[in-house]
Amino acid sequence: MADARNLERALRAAVRGGEVEFGAQDRALMTMDASNYRRVPLGVVAPRDDDDVAAALAVCREQGVPVVARGAGTSIAGQATGVGVVLDFTRHMRTIEQLDPDARTAVVRPGVILDDLRGAAGAFGLTFGPDPSTHSRCTLGGMIGNNSCGSHSVAWGTTADNVHELEVLTYAGERARLGRGGEGVPERLRAGVSSLVQGELARLRTGFPELPRRISGYALDELLPEKGEDWARAFTGSEGTLGVLTRATVKLVPTPGARVLAILGYADESAAAEAAAGLLQHQPLTVEGMANDLVSDASRASLPRGGAWLFVEVGGDDAAHAKANAEALCAAAREGTTAHALVTDPAGQRSLWRVREDASGTATRMPDGSEAWPGWEDCAVPPARLGAYLRDFRKLLGEYGLRGLPYGHFGDGCIHVRIDFDLLGQAGIAKFRDFSTALADTVVAHGGSLSGEHGDGQARAELLPRMYGEEMVGLFGRFKDLWDPAGGLNPGMLVRPDPLDANLRFAPLPRNPVDVEFGYPHDGGDFSAAVRRCVGVAKCRNETASGASVMCPSFRATGEEKHSTRGRARLLHEMLAGEVVTDGWQSEEVHDALDLCLSCKGCKSDCPVGVDMATYKAEFLHHYHKGDDKTGTPGKRRPMAHYSMGWLPLWLRLAATSRTVPLLNAGARVPPLAALAKRLGGLAPERDIPALPRTPFTHWWRKQPGRAEAGGKPVVLWPDTFTNYLSPEAGSAAVRVFQDAGLRPVVPPKQVCCGLTYVSTGQLDKARAVMRRTLDRIEPALDAGLPVAVLEPPCAAALQTDVPELLSDDPRAKRLAKAVRTFAQTLEEHAPDWEPPRVDRPVAGQTHCHQHAVIGEAADKRLRERAGLTGELSGGCCGLAGNFGFEKGHYEVSAACADDQLLPALREAAPGTEILADGYSCRTQMDQLGGYSSRHLAEVLAEHLPRR
Repeated sequence: MADARNLERALRAAVRGGEVEFGAQDRALMTMDASNYRRVPLGVVAPRDDDDVAAALAVCREQGVPVVARGAGTSIAGQATGVGVVLDFTRHMRTIEQLDPDARTAVVRPGVILDDLRGAAGAFGLTFGPDPSTHSRCTLGGMIGNNSCGSHSVAWGTTADNVHELEVLTYAGERARLGRGGEGVPERLRAGVSSLVQGELARLRTGFPELPRRISGYALDELLPEKGEDWARAFTGSEGTLGVLTRATVKLVPTPGARVLAILGYADESAAAEAAAGLLQHQPLTVEGMANDLVSDASRASLPRGGAWLFVEVGGDDAAHAKANAEALCAAAREGTTAHALVTDPAGQRSLWRVREDASGTATRMPDGSEAWPGWEDCAVPPARLGAYLRDFRKLLGEYGLRGLPYGHFGDGCIHVRIDFDLLGQAGIAKFRDFSTALADTVVAHGGSLSGEHGDGQARAELLPRMYGEEMVGLFGRFKDLWDPAGGLNPGMLVRPDPLDANLRFAPLPRNPVDVEFGYPHDGGDFSAAVRRCVGVAKCRNETASGASVMCPSFRATGEEKHSTRGRARLLHEMLAGEVVTDGWQSEEVHDALDLCLSCKGCKSDCPVGVDMATYKAEFLHHYHKGDDKTGTPGKRRPMAHYSMGWLPLWLRLAATSRTVPLLNAGARVPPLAALAKRLGGLAPERDIPALPRTPFTHWWRKQPGRAEAGGKPVVLWPDTFTNYLSPEAGSAAVRVFQDAGLRPVVPPKQVCCGLTYVSTGQLDKARAVMRRTLDRIEPALDAGLPVAVLEPPCAAALQTDVPELLSDDPRAKRLAKAVRTFAQTLEEHAPDWEPPRVDRPVAGQTHCHQHAVIGEAADKRLRERAGLTGELSGGCCGLAGNFGFEKGHYEVSAACADDQLLPALREAAPGTEILADGYSCRTQMDQLGGYSSRHLAEVLAEHLPRR
């Protein structure tokens, strides 16, 4: 292998347009894809054009360095990892160069995201047929490399069925245009491959199983004369081992005028599997299957009765035609079903499809919380044999003492599954190998393919001889050598592969739990297990927010992998591994990536496996600044913002008790004084310092006559820092509403605090002290069994999650967490017969990201509906996120996050719209960036109560 420094210098001199990156952070971000495997590259090149690709290949060829082309890094078999130079196509080579609706073709660069192509084609009533569940972030180059399929392949086939012409560069620097007939193929290559094919006609005509999802191996049979010598199809699915794709002409298909989703219930998984093939005669667009062990209780409530389900999408010229087709299919299938339902509205269909699309992440955790892994993610058998195969598969799992949750493309006979292999110990790894060999034989016995969608990579390539025989695999090797005689493209994949149990991503992780502060109750208290939650499916890399999705606002603002939840998790993984990122908790690479994490907690709910980067960030910052007493490693100096914003509850209390609020407000209005204060406090100079109310909520409360003698059911009204010192009007409004609803607010006589500002800045020792003092003060209310109403959503979320996780040794923390309710939840649970006043206005504004992630807003929606407040609040994150948007260096990202969903929604709001935001940060962001005045829901309802 070449010297990394010489290689970097040569690449920087040769690559004129793109980036060349050899830093520890850059390499760490590319060590893994969505598989079980990990390989450490020497460096990363992000080319801007063909010339950059050619230049990078020339340098690597000269120095004997391998090259792997990479798209979104969602491959599940390991083929997007590499030990040499990674070509990252997601940054620049992502142009849709031409879209011809008449010819139904598009010319794209390899980094084009599938949903971008589908969106552009949709303007003409067209789409690209293959649609894997990662369609919002996977690239066309990656799809061509893996021959991706997706749920609509029963109608529109695999990626290979939808490519027309490909332009590639070989490792030797040859340019080839691949299509039918091979006219654009270099003569050396064409002559060699033609000789190979002509010499093996009989084997190529008989050696490949006939099934819709045969993805394993090279598609050498596509070069047969009777198939038109289709070089583009033969290249598709070659996993970057033959050439580097630089441009593709792909086919587009018409989209149906309307779609209906038929959900068919069955007694069990086998019954659903056996029924799937019989539905194909009705020409459905999809036939997807999943059993009840992969469906949450909440999702199951929206499904018809059954132990397993087929999701069958049916198209038509219009809504009536699609519904008639769906009804005909259901009628034909009725005898074997337990129940069925038709979903005609697009929003309902999207909601149900999200259950299916998130399965690749949710399946990585078994119902008891234990880990499960890919490896046998997508084998396929003839659809008619799927039921019998699944029975054998379940039997084999039992024989090895393993568990898995199968689901997938039942109409194509393709099954996805994550299995609870123990990949941390030698015995478990040996079982992984033995089971893999046995399952390969089972798949072959049913006439199947080891891969039915995601390719062989390292996960299955070693077992290809069991499917094809040694002679055919030998042909694959000869085919590879004709394209790449130097073996420089993605070595160790598909041909002459690394063993399936080598390069496992878990190998370098510490075997003993790391000393941490949070409890990580869902990961057995093990920080490594928490970090392992990220399996790389990269839902966090969505560039546009869909629906109420929050994750990941910083990635959408910057587009950089290190600012995605996955990127940060990868860096934490490498920090624990200690091979690439070597400074442990004092790592600047990790700190840099976490700096723009808003701690919005969106990933806690939106990530399919519940990665909680806000907690991981707080954990990291604690150790980063505290240092390690055991090793004598000093901590890093805290920024002033950690004191000005992290200690905000203390400063606000001192300002109120010292009666200096008028003086502080006056000073904040004098530009030089305000600038000095912001500079000393480490705050963003672009920000205004909010004015402080003269009277805190608790001071107002103590002056209320008859508050102690009032009747009604007692409810603790939590005087959080933001409500008490920054927006007391929300607190007084809540008092009026609660009293009107027959509740009696009780406010703690001494200050209580959830510790959120200390947690978000990683001051966990201080947070614990604040939390324990709070528990001491609130304990009498807990003993009395009183509900605790919290007006500020992030404080409610912190009380429900951060407090019990930091104080796992104190049972009062869990008692408090169970007692906490939001404003709307309090009214719904404790005043169910109360009728809110009618407001009858449309609404806009923001659902706080912590409420979305931890609590949900179902009760808020119901309360708004009862009050006649119509419409939806924005999802996403406002971008202020407590201290984040006020810290120096964060303003641009903070503003970009606000402009993602919130500000556009406000600009489009009709006159008279009521602007709502229960979070103080959200209200502040709307005011400072757009001049919008917004209120807590309690204020709006209180305004419309009858005057007393």
